[in-house]
Amino acid sequence: MIKDIKKDHLIGSFLDSLYIEKGLSKNTVSSYKNDISSFLNWLEKNNINQIKITSSDVNLYISYLFTSGLKSTSINRKISSIKHFYLFLLKKKIVKTSPLDEISTPKQENYLPVSISEDEVEKILNSPDLNIKIERRDKAMIEILYATGMRISELVNLKLTDIDINRSVIKVFGKGSKERLVPFGEEAADALDIYLKDREKYNCKDVFLSNRGSKITRGAFWQRIKIYIARENLKSSISPHTLRHAFATHLLNRGADLRSVQMLLGHSDLSTTQIYTHIAKKRLGEILKKHHPRG
Repeated sequence: MIKDIKKDHLIGSFLDSLYIEKGLSKNTVSSYKNDISSFLNWLEKNNINQIKITSSDVNLYISYLFTSGLKSTSINRKISSIKHFYLFLLKKKIVKTSPLDEISTPKQENYLPVSISEDEVEKILNSPDLNIKIERRDKAMIEILYATGMRISELVNLKLTDIDINRSVIKVFGKGSKERLVPFGEEAADALDIYLKDREKYNCKDVFLSNRGSKITRGAFWQRIKIYIARENLKSSISPHTLRHAFATHLLNRGADLRSVQMLLGHSDLSTTQIYTHIAKKRLGEILKKHHPRG
């Protein structure tokens, strides 16, 4: 049961512990903040006393999230954030018990990431017009994204010092500021080399820049990707993150081992990478059915 301490101070102290002690990324810490703030605001709106909150109240909140149309994956993340918050409160002896001790999270749907064929990837990669400066930048970004499988946030946050052109290796800082080295191939190297010559006049440590010479945002890059998807008449469900999925799926389709793909993607848990084996198997099944004489 929470003592009468300011809500913002409690949340702030908890977030500081995540950032400093656990080394979580700013994006992850921000998600925790949103999840916990939403929960505490819901309690206030429903006149539920934060001091006397029970597991029944938490179940009511879960029901509210379901009726709001959230998927079980999103709900599980929110409940996980709140659980960690209460563990923090227990550790600090602000509460004696947690109302989430007996809460079971909703069963997750079997989720398979959207992936695309190698031919579809080729269409996106070849879509930018190299006679247009901004499209040369887009070409480099898309090539690097597909060549390395990095996250969009990792791509837009790349610094010039992270790239070793001679060795064709990029130093990537992933979730929780975890560092990994990811190689890239000739096609990506050529596209990157052309782009880096375009941006030589800019005195900026970030690799990929907007027209104004500042770091490009995730949203701006997503808008650029939409142009090429529409230009090539590809399905609208494709996003920049789809290229990360394609990177993993295509490697597995061509015989790469799961552990290597895990390292390249920067997954801390192998089970996260294993989901791509389902996509690869599904694709192989489709190929067998289409081409086998008794398919």
